[in-house]
Amino acid sequence: MKSMTGFGQGSASGENFAVAVDLKTVNNRFLDVHLRMGNELSSLEAVVKRRIGSRLSRGRVDASITFERTGEVAYELNRPLIAGYISALRAMQQEFNLTGEPDINILARLPGAMQPVRDGLDEKMIAGVVNAIDQALSELEQMREREGEALAEEMRGRLDEISRQVPLIEEAAGGLVDVYRSRLQKRIGELLARDTQGVEIDLGRLAQEIAYLADRSDISEEITRLKSHLVQFRETIDSPGEAGKRLDFLLQELNREANTVLSKSTDLSIKEAALAIKGEVEKLREQVQNVE
Repeated sequence: MKSMTGFGQGSASGENFAVAVDLKTVNNRFLDVHLRMGNELSSLEAVVKRRIGSRLSRGRVDASITFERTGEVAYELNRPLIAGYISALRAMQQEFNLTGEPDINILARLPGAMQPVRDGLDEKMIAGVVNAIDQALSELEQMREREGEALAEEMRGRLDEISRQVPLIEEAAGGLVDVYRSRLQKRIGELLARDTQGVEIDLGRLAQEIAYLADRSDISEEITRLKSHLVQFRETIDSPGEAGKRLDFLLQELNREANTVLSKSTDLSIKEAALAIKGEVEKLREQVQNVE
């Protein structure tokens, strides 16, 4: 199991280039890749996203890629820009009767007047970018695995607490029939005591009412499902690969069973145990939001 939070760096260099990659991930329902890289690498956007998608399945990914040419850089002139600037200076000179000539130092400082010649990316440069991304992904995954192990350990503690509540519910549920019988008999006795005309109790009818109440309050299936979901949750935590979506589903089921137990039972000890389970489920839900 891996966390969706992590950070990784990678770098590569060649005869006339150097590339550095920073990857940062946080939790997100789906894989959402955001790239920040220069225009020179724009042709590699699809390649970069495929590379990241082959290693990660969920989370928001912020990828920063810096590419530099380390060899001698040739520059080209932006002739239309320079010509337009000089033409504007000449018009200013004539219109206002000014003297002087355009200064080459000023022309050189014009934004965009000189630009590095774009030679394109050769195979070695592309391979260097991919290698740097792979390095960053490996470091990122290692961190996500460590974070995932810490999350799993904390989740196991929450599951242990839920597991301690289930036997309490099971034990209390086992005596519900006797409780209902005693409660119903007491209520009937109170009603008969108010009646001056003696009315006999129909024991058959009483047994039917007790059976009806017991059936309505039967939570044996919910207890069985709670136990099953706990086993599946532990297995998912310990299994490799993507686990977040399955864990989220199991939490919904655990919460559903706890709610059903609460609605079916009037026993105070059962309600307290079910509420304790719901509390642990909510804490688990916060942790699962960060699981890949």
